[in-house]
Amino acid sequence: MPEPSHEDQLLLATLPPSKGQIRLALGVVAVLLLALVLTIPFTNVQLARADAFIPALQTGIVFTDLVTSALLFSQFSITRSRAILVLANGFLFTALVVISHVLTFPGAFAPTGLLGAGLQTAAWLYVFWHAGPPLVVISYVLLKDTEKSTAKSESSPAASIGWSVGLVISVAWALTWVAIEADRFLPPMMLNNIETNRIVTLTTGGSVALLNATALALLWFRRRSVLDLWLLVMCCAWLAETVVTANVAGRFTFGFYASRLYAFVAVFSVLLVLLSETMTLYSNLVYSALKRRSNSEGRQIAMDAMAASIAHEVSQPIGAMSFNGEAALMLLAQTPPNLEEARAALEAIVSDGIRAATVIASLRAMFKRNTPQRVSFDVNDLLQEVLKLVDSDLWSHKVTVSLELRGPLPQLRADRVQLQQVLLNLFTNAIEAMQPVTDRARLLRIKSDFIQDHSGVLITIEDTGTGIDFKDKDRIFEPFVSTKLRGTGIGLAICKSIVEAHGGHLRASANHPHGAVFHVALPESE
Repeated sequence: MPEPSHEDQLLLATLPPSKGQIRLALGVVAVLLLALVLTIPFTNVQLARADAFIPALQTGIVFTDLVTSALLFSQFSITRSRAILVLANGFLFTALVVISHVLTFPGAFAPTGLLGAGLQTAAWLYVFWHAGPPLVVISYVLLKDTEKSTAKSESSPAASIGWSVGLVISVAWALTWVAIEADRFLPPMMLNNIETNRIVTLTTGGSVALLNATALALLWFRRRSVLDLWLLVMCCAWLAETVVTANVAGRFTFGFYASRLYAFVAVFSVLLVLLSETMTLYSNLVYSALKRRSNSEGRQIAMDAMAASIAHEVSQPIGAMSFNGEAALMLLAQTPPNLEEARAALEAIVSDGIRAATVIASLRAMFKRNTPQRVSFDVNDLLQEVLKLVDSDLWSHKVTVSLELRGPLPQLRADRVQLQQVLLNLFTNAIEAMQPVTDRARLLRIKSDFIQDHSGVLITIEDTGTGIDFKDKDRIFEPFVSTKLRGTGIGLAICKSIVEAHGGHLRASANHPHGAVFHVALPESE
């Protein structure tokens, strides 16, 4: 099976299912199978007639089908996949036929049904309703495989959706008319408003069940996405429904009511997964955007810190050169005349030194951030927010998190983005420090507490990684000093400068028996 592209992993129609989703789907199928086994012995037990049952249940089915159809049309507008277009129209077709069925069902809105319905109308609409979806699923599977070697729809999504919806409405109207005229030229499925013609219902039920089994088999062997997985569940529910319906002797039996519930489970399962996966993808998108913004802020802060470090390290010798050059000029002016070349060289040293200092100061001003935007916030909320940003890293590195948050803590008044960057850097460092560990648990322990006199907040980040050498304990906060193979040596220096700019301090110590501990102390808002 080819690896899905990055774009595919953002679309429900192509997103591969996780092991948890597969287990959930299998669990639903197992429950459906158990329900079928329990239903069959009581299929023809006659129950009380409830005329409101059909309108109430089928209104839910219509709503579910229409929402599912709308979600699939939105998927088509992105993928331009004809297979998705067919599937979306299949759910629309079901909704339209269900509307006709409930309007013509005897006793739902009129004793013999509306729209001029006859004795056989509702029964044949039920057959059309249940024969359509498996045919649509079969078409979906075959088209999906064909699209690998042929171009996808080149017409605009709006035009494709428009003509296909028009076609589906025409087909649904035509089948409704056929069902209304069924008393004249279709085999009778009902002997009266209650009893069924067993021979015809067994024949039609068996045919629909065969279609469902075919759709189920095709999906099983060609399943690839989350959508395929839950279409499998839907086919299983349809198959259970048609098996029960084919054996029902009349309306308002136990099997009659149970089969309608299978129909609702069939369509609701797909809608539920579409909605839940859409919310999950949206949530991931939000956290991805937050992480991207945080990285952007981090790069800006890094440039500021780097410019500050360069200015600090280079301006000192250049400033000294300028001072010494000026002193030399003064001394030379008090002595007998000296060579003009010497004076010119000294003047050049002074001029170049001032110029170099000016250039470095200009670079720092160019990269310097605007005045920090300080706001009041709860540090526990910030810790949980940053943990979500590194959730995928924690999972991929198999790191367990222990969160020990003290509350309520004093409010901090600080630049939230800058402190978010500090915590993100410390969490990432801790995760990377535990990557080589194989002989013990990888544990990231995060604590928040009061400073002893309640004058601020103390954040503690502990890991069980490789730890810090004693000789490096203080040096790791210096610019361009790193203990990592590919480290730049600027991250912890930036963190220290940010924390100190907020009136706090950042220090490191050894974690016993393994790893390191970083302590971030911050004063409360005034």
